[in-house]
Amino acid sequence: MLFLVAALLLMGVVMGSVAHAPLPVSLVAAVVIGVWLTVFAVRERAGRRRHTSAH
Repeated sequence: MLFLVAALLLMGVVMGSVAHAPLPVSLVAAVVIGVWLTVFAVRERAGRRRHTSAH
């Protein structure tokens, strides 16, 4: 529960700063975060496939 509260608080801070940032800065940050999440998802999926095929 505490993790959820902290995540929502952090999201509020980020959303507030995006509202005051110029549009190009916001778009670059969104692309960087999207790439980071995509890489994370691919690595997680590859790790699960390797783990489940071994057992």
